[in-house]
Amino acid sequence: MLFLDEVVVDPCKSLEPLINLIKHGIIPIIQIGVPILLILYGMFDLAKAVIASKEDEIKNATKLLTKRAIYAVAVFLVVTLVTAVFGLLSSTANENITNDSATGFIILLTINDLNSFSL
Repeated sequence: MLFLDEVVVDPCKSLEPLINLIKHGIIPIIQIGVPILLILYGMFDLAKAVIASKEDEIKNATKLLTKRAIYAVAVFLVVTLVTAVFGLLSSTANENITNDSATGFIILLTINDLNSFSL
């Protein structure tokens, strides 16, 4: 039983590389890459319609570009809001909340500030 006292295993330690990959690799790609791709595809479709010089195609491509731009903003904001909410949920009573995502937003809020806020 001596060896059990000497070995302290942190089960979450093995997940740290995966969490860092998701936090600093996949989320920024989704947050920034997907909106850029949506807008680029919309611009490509609009350019094809303008080159074809057909009014109906230009009108449809303009509508499609508008929809894709709205989707791009929605993807960006959803990822930002989810990151901010998880930042709020993971905080403790005496820590500042910081959101170091690719958006550059930093939320500095303490639980004491929330407790002093009254409706």
